[in-house]
Amino acid sequence: MAKLKIGKLVVIGVGLIGGSFALALKRARVVKHVVGVGRTRRNLSTARRLKVIDEMRSDAGRAVRDADLVLLAMPVGQMAAVMAAIAPYLPPHAAVTDGGSTKRDVVACARRFQGGHYRRFVPAHPIAGTEKSGAAAGFPELYRDRCVILTPQPETDVDALRLVKRAWTTCGARVVTLGAEEHDGIFAAVSHLPHVVAFALVNALAHRRDARRLFGFSGAGLRDTVRIAGSSPEMWADICIANRDMLLATLDDYEDAFEEARAAIEQGDAEALKRLFARARAAREKWLLKRS
Repeated sequence: MAKLKIGKLVVIGVGLIGGSFALALKRARVVKHVVGVGRTRRNLSTARRLKVIDEMRSDAGRAVRDADLVLLAMPVGQMAAVMAAIAPYLPPHAAVTDGGSTKRDVVACARRFQGGHYRRFVPAHPIAGTEKSGAAAGFPELYRDRCVILTPQPETDVDALRLVKRAWTTCGARVVTLGAEEHDGIFAAVSHLPHVVAFALVNALAHRRDARRLFGFSGAGLRDTVRIAGSSPEMWADICIANRDMLLATLDDYEDAFEEARAAIEQGDAEALKRLFARARAAREKWLLKRS
């Protein structure tokens, strides 16, 4: 198989996800020119100074002219506007992919706003990240040995799918294919719910009158639990709204489990708590530690 070659890559949203994608492809020497598009000149200037991108643009439509591959790496709430803006300017051969954490809404936006170019859109979700954001957070190893989920549609062009798959694998990722609805159900439980819980826990503690004292005595347990509350509020608000039906169902399940623990505590039932905690520890060892 011939080596992947991308003449012009356009990254719209040069943060952790978009910046790391560009850096990984640059390190692999498969991309000739990277154009970064964003809302703030300061972040784009940082990206160019750090050689994440080679050129910065504020107009997404003009930027995608002559593009071979376009990555939409902005928050999912901005997808519709950006897709509509770039649709008239995309060259026929260009493939478009994204890094959004929800897929049904993104696919719906592409179907509505990409017009004839919808066939060249390949929805993707890289299961990689940190609590950092912005161009300076990107690093080329982010996707190494991480999973990237593609949710192609029946209309998706085979050549576009092949190009996008090769781009992600060149970044070091393992590519898996899922349906968009299945994807959103899974990640409501394993990603979106934990973020809501982490944000809520920090807020609950921060609203207490003795918050400064509480945080002053906090240890690794709290820091580990709320690490992801350092993530982008804008991005996670968009994700929660986009996937709200799946997330609300998952929150119902979490509230049931929480109430079970609360009832045992209220009743002073140590044996019930031990059973709850033992089941959780066994599940963690079976499913989570096995993956680490």
